Amino acid sequence: MKHLIAAVMLTLAALPVWAGEDIIKVKSNKDVAATMDALEAAVTGAGATVFARIDHAGGAKSAGMELPDSQLLIFGNPKLGTPAMQDDPQAGLYLPLKVLIYIDASSDIWLAYEDPKEMLDDLPGISDDAEYIRKMSGALAKLTQKAAGM
Repeated sequence: MKHLIAAVMLTLAALPVWAGEDIIKVKSNKDVAATMDALEAAVTGAGATVFARIDHAGGAKSAGMELPDSQLLIFGNPKLGTPAMQDDPQAGLYLPLKVLIYIDASSDIWLAYEDPKEMLDDLPGISDDAEYIRKMSGALAKLTQKAAGM
């Protein structure tokens, strides 16, 4: 029975957390830098392009300010993003995809990203059931869970 309860708890811990209507969070078991390294490796390993890795805490430090460790990865795959922008050019405001990795007030490390369906929902040319939305959502879930060590 103890093993069953432990297995259920581990499974629940690996599930994404909805931080709000649009934001999905995945808890990591690594620090911010190691999680970001793992995410970048997962993204490139999946054949996507990393466009930028932004160190928000480093930027704050360069301005003489403090910010808890926080990094953003901007990446994409033209095979997924281009069809969205063909359906509605304004999708380019939301693409490429972004994942934020940060430490919260409880010292937990999180990967957070906007749900593609919600992100693109208000654009008139984008259908809620577009195949690329499903693929973007699946890719983000797989990549963040892999980076988190799940």
